[in-house]
Amino acid sequence: MSEYAKARELGEQAREREWTRPSFAKQLFLGDFRLDLVYPAPTLPDQAAKRGEEFVRAVRRFLDGHVDPALIERTAAVPDEVVKGLAALGAFGITISEEYGGLGLPYLYYCRTLMLVGSYCPALATLLSAHQSIGVPQPLKLFGTEEQKREFLPRCARGEISAFLLTEPDVGSDPARLSTTAVRDGDDYVLDGVKLWTTNGVVADLLVVMARTGEKISAFVVEADSPGITVNRRNAFMGLRGIENGVTEFSQVRVPAKNLIGREGQGLKIALTTLNTGRLSLPATCAGNAKWSVKIAREWGNARVQWGRKIGAHEAVATKIAFIAATAYALEAVSDLTSRMADDQRNDIRMEAALAKLYASELSYRASDELVQIRGGRGFETAESLVARGERGVPAEQMLRDSRINRIFEGSSEIMRLLITREAVDAHLTAAGELINPEASAKERARALRRAGRFYARWLPTLVAGSGNLPTSYGEFGPLAHHLRFVERTSRKLARSTFYGMSRWQGGLEHRQSFLGRLVDIGAELFAMTAACVKAEEDARDLGRRPYELADTFCRQARRRVDSLFDTLWDNSDSQDVRLAKYVLDGRYTFLEEGILDPSIEGPWIGVPQGRESVRRKIL
Repeated sequence: MSEYAKARELGEQAREREWTRPSFAKQLFLGDFRLDLVYPAPTLPDQAAKRGEEFVRAVRRFLDGHVDPALIERTAAVPDEVVKGLAALGAFGITISEEYGGLGLPYLYYCRTLMLVGSYCPALATLLSAHQSIGVPQPLKLFGTEEQKREFLPRCARGEISAFLLTEPDVGSDPARLSTTAVRDGDDYVLDGVKLWTTNGVVADLLVVMARTGEKISAFVVEADSPGITVNRRNAFMGLRGIENGVTEFSQVRVPAKNLIGREGQGLKIALTTLNTGRLSLPATCAGNAKWSVKIAREWGNARVQWGRKIGAHEAVATKIAFIAATAYALEAVSDLTSRMADDQRNDIRMEAALAKLYASELSYRASDELVQIRGGRGFETAESLVARGERGVPAEQMLRDSRINRIFEGSSEIMRLLITREAVDAHLTAAGELINPEASAKERARALRRAGRFYARWLPTLVAGSGNLPTSYGEFGPLAHHLRFVERTSRKLARSTFYGMSRWQGGLEHRQSFLGRLVDIGAELFAMTAACVKAEEDARDLGRRPYELADTFCRQARRRVDSLFDTLWDNSDSQDVRLAKYVLDGRYTFLEEGILDPSIEGPWIGVPQGRESVRRKIL
């Protein structure tokens, strides 16, 4: 079996295969626009909402009175006093149940907290989200024993920081290459290996570590001060300068067998399942960044005058402001809807969470980039430099740098598209998978042919017409109804396109990653349009027509992006691009590299720091 086949098989074994609850996004990709699954949006009990609002207000007061984001950027560190202050508020146990010492708040208010913190200090939001979304609390909530929950969750809720350790110097999105090992020795496992980019790892008290137990991967809770653990260095990045991210080495580290999370071999499934809800933190921080961009664009657009007019009145700038504002509204809508669905627990949100992460990280970065453009030279200048020469210290360039990692964090955009695609075509693979499997026997193919015939005989006719063709459909959404009709019609077109792609390339479809990526991007736009319309319909009860205006403009912008994606679905340069890339890699065009000097510092492409003292520190 090839290395690619092994990696694919490992991923397939780890993914959740059953769909025991409905999924709006899954049905959307099948051409079935199930608006009833998201509208009306799930609501929270009054008491839970009241507690959540009070907590967000408390965090806002703390940030305003005790956190200096400019200091964190300048010193590249979050002061211990800030960490302890947040811990006293309960900010490290927002979603941990009260039974285990946490606040037990809904995901909606966890995300609104991160939206607030992320707008003010993205590094601080990363500290909180890495601890709760992918650190010890989430996998233990889902897979931990009662003994583990009672031992570790109260510590996490009190402010003992946790980190998630999966990535290695030679392992990114391909866990089949994982080399860290955990060997059973009596009542312990012995861990050896190196983990890279351990967010919170420099200051963590508890670690979730993925390690190979034989041929499979398992997950462990590890005390960060265990003998044999060395934090070799603290990494530095283009953005998020305040995060405590390091390289962690394990040498004969003994971990009690009782600290195994779930069963042996369940580690990758634990990681992927944890991320289903863990990914909700990123759309929230992205929404916060975009909403801040609206504020700065509005104020600067009114304050700056060029050629006798406020710059915001010039069409070239006005279109950018409109994009930022409409995008911010949609990103908040996507974050709110997915977190409400997570609280409601009636839907399987694995695809919605992935779409939200993908979409928010891409669009918020574009919004940040447009803000820098609107600010001109001041957008490129640091806040500290602006203040030093007597102007308002707007950290536009910092927010752009900080937001860039969101397109890589917790699954790069390219990997997210592949993960979403796998779920989107699940029904097709269930019905006809053996037909495109080159290793299937003639008997298996015959059975698959009969099964596929029954599935497509029922499914294909549903893609011909639907409620989107009726001019009176979705009338309760008023001026937004025509956008929802577009979503319904386009979901069927998306499903037909997926079927055409499978028919054309069959087993080779999985290698048509650009084609699949466009399908996913279309689905993400349709999901965001739906979320924006649902939010606007709810907000209009208190705010009148203003939410409709934002949602309408966003949907018009999104529809143009969808049309463009469909245009390039079949008319593109993908094959030529792949061929050219191969030539580049083969060295055919090295003459292009003449006339330059490479400022890179010499060293191996992939390496591990050796013989260094531990830089781990404890929050005091």
